[in-house]
Amino acid sequence: MSIPAPDLSAFAARRARVLDIMRARGGGIAILPTAREVARNRDAEFPFRFDSDFFYLTGFPEPEAWLVLVAGAEDRSILFCRDKNLEREIWDGYRIGPEAAAGQFGFDRALPVEALAEELPKMIAGQPALFVPMASDRRFDMQLRTWLDKVRAMGRSGATAPSATHDLRAILAEMRLVKDASEIATMRRAGEISAGAHVRAMQAARPGMREYEIEAELLHEFRRHGSQAVAYNSIVATGHNACVLHYRAGDAELKDGDLLLIDAGCELDGYASDITRSFPVNGRFTGPQRALYDIVLEAQLAAAAHTRPGARWNDGHEAAVRVLAQGMIDEGLLSGSLDGVLESQQYARFYMHRTGHWLGMDVHDVGDYREPGAGAAPRPWRTLQPGMVLTIEPGIYVRPGDDVPERFWDIGIRIEDDAVVTESGCELITRGVPVDADEIEALMR
Repeated sequence: MSIPAPDLSAFAARRARVLDIMRARGGGIAILPTAREVARNRDAEFPFRFDSDFFYLTGFPEPEAWLVLVAGAEDRSILFCRDKNLEREIWDGYRIGPEAAAGQFGFDRALPVEALAEELPKMIAGQPALFVPMASDRRFDMQLRTWLDKVRAMGRSGATAPSATHDLRAILAEMRLVKDASEIATMRRAGEISAGAHVRAMQAARPGMREYEIEAELLHEFRRHGSQAVAYNSIVATGHNACVLHYRAGDAELKDGDLLLIDAGCELDGYASDITRSFPVNGRFTGPQRALYDIVLEAQLAAAAHTRPGARWNDGHEAAVRVLAQGMIDEGLLSGSLDGVLESQQYARFYMHRTGHWLGMDVHDVGDYREPGAGAAPRPWRTLQPGMVLTIEPGIYVRPGDDVPERFWDIGIRIEDDAVVTESGCELITRGVPVDADEIEALMR
């Protein structure tokens, strides 16, 4: 994955923060590899995408790279990366190489990745603690064990192995949960690109097309504006397919009178966007479609109103569920009192997922949804604060049933936007694509 030259100061500041946390826990050594290249089939590989945590601390985009941080009397940051190799660069492309990487990316040292086996045991020896991604990759765990065995074998020479281990992923998850200004700017631009792609899809859609044709419109718009990849596999679901939450764009025909649900977002410079819109293939909502659509939109607005500093993570979900449940009762999908429907969770038949998730370098980004700590279970829901980014995505999905009004059969609706928590509330940064039903119809005309 090729991305523009990064702002080195942000990565250096993050590494310094990790070193401070390590020092507060007694010091030690942190070891973090990037993602591995993965074979797609015999002679081809999937496009390489760096490990999010690794890139968050380094900005280094190449495979076969490792970050080592040492917190002690003298802090050190060391990068291991692929050596220059003219023959391989002819086939696979330019390599930065250790000599250039140290200065270009702000490390104290950079060494060839081939030196790992020799250098890591020496770096680990005498350190009080390890900071590693615990139990995240079996091959990494095996390598770490090999290095530790080598350290222990040097015991007669006075070398000692670390006596404590800390989960580096947990430290980074807390850091990544609150975005800085540069991250939010990148996510805002990703949201603008994705919103434009959804607009393009609305304008292109018409009866007789296929789902994959609409997916192609999305991909074209993503790449045309500089996005390096999709943030996740695009959902383009027409008719009853919209009631399958993780449906993939297939070859189903868009039919007159059906809705089309599109859940798609691009990745830009390592950051995801995530938008869902549901709209009529022929440009006009039917009465039943409009009735359920307006309920979902009202639920999203209610959740957004509860997305603000000091609110709990679950407040928005509860607000959305309350609106959805009342709407289901009003339209005859459910019966009984609102309190009864909420208590029994009858609404889950037609709304079975949460109202959002963290968003960042990963589309389902890292970060605990409950307050950190070792308090009584369950711990309180996380308190929102400025700089957090999340999605707000209520929906209604109606499968046919003997007790379900036929006019609602096979209607699947979800409305999703990306929200940045601000000082006073939240900003929906993906509203560049219409969300009001009248505005959607006007655009499609």
